[in-house]
Amino acid sequence: MQPISRRRALQLGGLGLLSAVAGGAGLTWQSAAGFDTAPGLALTEPELLRSSGGGLQVTLRAAQGPTRVAGRDSTTLSYNGGLPGPTLYLQPGDRLQVRLVNDLDAPTNLHVHGLYVSPAGNGDNAFVVVQPGESFDYDHQLPDDHPPGVYWYHPHHHGMVADQVFGGLYGAIVVGDPEPVAVTRERVLVISDLTLDGSGRVSAPSAMARMAGREGELLLINGQSRPVLTARPGERERWRIVNACSARYLRLRLDGQQLQLLGLDSGRYPEPRDVEGVVLAPGNRSDLLVTANEGSGVLQALPYDRGGTGGMMAGSTSSDGAGITLATLDVTGAAVAALPPVATQPSARDLRGLTVGGRRDLTFAMGMGGGGVQFTIDGKVFDPERVDQAVQLGTVEEWTLTNASSMDHPMHLHVWPMQVVAEGGKPLDEVMLRDVVNIPAGSQVTVRVAFDRYPGRTVYHCHILDHEDNGMMGVLTAT
Repeated sequence: MQPISRRRALQLGGLGLLSAVAGGAGLTWQSAAGFDTAPGLALTEPELLRSSGGGLQVTLRAAQGPTRVAGRDSTTLSYNGGLPGPTLYLQPGDRLQVRLVNDLDAPTNLHVHGLYVSPAGNGDNAFVVVQPGESFDYDHQLPDDHPPGVYWYHPHHHGMVADQVFGGLYGAIVVGDPEPVAVTRERVLVISDLTLDGSGRVSAPSAMARMAGREGELLLINGQSRPVLTARPGERERWRIVNACSARYLRLRLDGQQLQLLGLDSGRYPEPRDVEGVVLAPGNRSDLLVTANEGSGVLQALPYDRGGTGGMMAGSTSSDGAGITLATLDVTGAAVAALPPVATQPSARDLRGLTVGGRRDLTFAMGMGGGGVQFTIDGKVFDPERVDQAVQLGTVEEWTLTNASSMDHPMHLHVWPMQVVAEGGKPLDEVMLRDVVNIPAGSQVTVRVAFDRYPGRTVYHCHILDHEDNGMMGVLTAT
């Protein structure tokens, strides 16, 4: 199996073709340090915490301690002792109150990735610092028109994001549909990667891995190695998939089964799309329907080439082997009656027909400086005291995102979703909403953003988390 090209993968992702994660040199199912996995167990899902009466109150305790990873006792970071943390199930208009307790030995905070909520005060405030032994009460009010879909949460304390997410701090958020989609069952699948030593502890990455963006030796679903899912012929399942990897692109494929894509990130297609696979950059999510056909289907992570660091250091992030088995779907038993077709979903607002109030050009680059490799946006490394972009509420802006480096960079804007309007200079003929937009090496992507509400200060950055920690992030204010 040859690696998919960056440009072709972007096209596939834009079209909704399922081909997500694989990546990274040297991915194995047993690390050199001798951590043995226990594959083939039945899939388990994170604890589900569902809102009621218009709200959800939850405590998330971030700590280092014992967890089960790939069927073995390990020591990782976790929320509430689980890998992943609990799934938070909300409805549009809900109030989400989270008490974050920091039992780590380092500062942390919490980002609700993709949720359309305020960045100010106790909201989705990336500048909050929760010191060891302290707690912080987050308060998020979802608007009544919040898009349904799958989102996630993870730390966002600058300089420590990659260590804490790679170490095990992540969990899913689901915002339910106003009208439920008829399925036999729903599954939450959080995909992550991790490297453990022989004692089951998280291994520190090398300096080269930090520069390229670390990719773990174990590729996991809900903390499991190659779990088994079961279904009967004709059953239609809904798989909400989160790419919680720090740097790995997921190119997912499930042969032998009928796949339909409801949407990516907060973007929802009016009609489900028949697909063969889906490409998820770090931070992306997919909402997938799987209609079971008799037999056994293997969910694979196929090779993906996200580029390399060029002449700045040895090595690259290309994956050029066979696909990696993530899970097996066993379909046996008596067939069930087909479910009714999925109802047409409302079309998203198309920003291409609106007046553009401002245009910006952002350039993502890598280069030598300051004693090492620097990751910059517009030639600058992150400074929390500097405002890089000041936008006016009530306007629509068009941003041209240029990648001047030899690696793909997935750009994430907090709070406001982006509509991709052109890729590589070619206009799109559909409405494509994302909160993580991949910018292929040496290419451009153009997006429009409607800054409709929520004054405050937030950030935009590369979602290869080592790159973010090394400076590829900027500050935006909305007034």
